[in-house]
Amino acid sequence: MENKFDVVIIGGGPGGVSAALYTARGGLSTCVIHSGESALHKAHLIENYYGAVATGAELYARGIEQARGVGATVLSDQATFVEYDGNGFAVSTAANGVISARRLIVATGAARARADIEGIDAFDGKGVSYCAVCDAFFYRKKRVGVVGAGEFAAHEYGAISAVASETYLFTDGAQASFSAPLIVDKKIARAYAREDGRLGGVELVDGERIELDGLFVALGVMGSSALAKSVGVLTDKRGAVVTDARGMTNIKGLYAVGDCTAGIKQVGKAVSDGVIAGMSVIADIKAERRA
Repeated sequence: MENKFDVVIIGGGPGGVSAALYTARGGLSTCVIHSGESALHKAHLIENYYGAVATGAELYARGIEQARGVGATVLSDQATFVEYDGNGFAVSTAANGVISARRLIVATGAARARADIEGIDAFDGKGVSYCAVCDAFFYRKKRVGVVGAGEFAAHEYGAISAVASETYLFTDGAQASFSAPLIVDKKIARAYAREDGRLGGVELVDGERIELDGLFVALGVMGSSALAKSVGVLTDKRGAVVTDARGMTNIKGLYAVGDCTAGIKQVGKAVSDGVIAGMSVIADIKAERRA
């Protein structure tokens, strides 16, 4: 498979696929990377989108096939990391290596995988993080943990273990996709605080306590905010990616659409975002070719 495209779109929901329909039909080589996970799958029935009455899963599947039908390359894969060198983007994936693009559209939705750990939400920003690339700097020579076992966890583990004094991998009994010297397969029952209110560590189901300065949650795939922040994209106080009227972020050539941006979380809005971003990318690349 060719690993160089005019545009790579991360996310196969309404926003990402709508962008792909325009860029592919506009003559741009287009790659859609999707994990098969979408907020659409939680929708029992969609009745408020023009011309369609379907379950969320049905609408998602139709969109993926439609993108293939117009010539887009569609990969069922996980984007684990993004790099930007000032001229283009390199998207690391779990199964297809590194894919390069002149333009990148992030359409990964708003959700991030949360850990089923009692008390963990109280430590968001106080020892609990969802982006090692963003926050590893703050845990140099400290004891940290990574929750997860898949490719996303492998990337996060690599980033944090390079600077931390000790890094535990908490797999909750799952088979880790990579090796690590400190693997804990027992389930974490709860997180507890130290005297200053920050994370103090975790307690396992058997009562054992492990002291930690930080805990990085890396379940499922990399969330939109983490993807964006890893390359310096601005987000608002709620974690939504900030874009201009064309859907472009503060990073030239990087666009965001759908639920990962501010505004209502509806299929119609995501589709509109995708159309606008797709047309903007076409105009950008055509202008670049003429220059």
